Amino acid sequence: MTTWLITGCSTGIGRALAEAVIAAGHNVVATARDREKVADLAEGNNRVLAVALDVTDPAQVTAAVAEAEKTFGGVDVLIHNAGYGYRAAVEEGDEADIRLLFDTHFFGSVAMIKAVLPGMRARRSGAIVNFSSIAATYTPVGSGYYAAAKAAIEGMTGSLRGELEPLGISATVVEPGGFATDFGGRSLTQSTTVIADYAGTAGKRRIETVVNSPAKGDPAKAAQAIIRAVEAEDTPAFLLLGSDALEAYQKIVQARLDSTSNWEALSRSTDFDA
Repeated sequence: MTTWLITGCSTGIGRALAEAVIAAGHNVVATARDREKVADLAEGNNRVLAVALDVTDPAQVTAAVAEAEKTFGGVDVLIHNAGYGYRAAVEEGDEADIRLLFDTHFFGSVAMIKAVLPGMRARRSGAIVNFSSIAATYTPVGSGYYAAAKAAIEGMTGSLRGELEPLGISATVVEPGGFATDFGGRSLTQSTTVIADYAGTAGKRRIETVVNSPAKGDPAKAAQAIIRAVEAEDTPAFLLLGSDALEAYQKIVQARLDSTSNWEALSRSTDFDA
């Protein structure tokens, strides 16, 4: 039995993962900004702790981890899933919105990691899983700030993995594609500033113009995949979820390799002469 602390459990993959981990017989600290949205997970189950957690609030982060340690003795697996979408052309982005986006996705992740690592280091075991998005690789127009926040998570987690491997702790980035969640609804925000010149690019991705097609991804299957990855002996550093994410990633990486080859001579030309 292990203890999993999962952020963003009110809906979507976070909710599906909490349910799957509970069904697998583990302890779960299920968190959401509004505790009432996860309270049902803990009803009649002493292996589940429902906790109010806004990852942008340092006091709540500290309190949530302390409560987990007091109740279950420690956190073995941290899943940072809390987040939301934000759409705007780069020029349209509102400064306060951008800062909140990074506070939630990136700095919220950092706060959670720092809170659980002392216990994991003491036990010389643990797993950290940070949710990114295929947007970090795909960088779609109108989602530049969201893609940037997720790319920051990926860069940080890559370094973190190297720091933690000798201590028996794994770190993984998950890049999901489209899943049947409310990401395109309640969890999607956008700038109040609208610039007409971007109508043909970022403007096509604004909430009022987008018609969401059915997503291929099944949150319940994503939950099982994450559990399998965490419990594997060779926990992956990077995990794509969904055939759409896999195919997009492969296409983008190949295009980058082709471009690198085309410009190889210019790249090499910047070295000092032998």
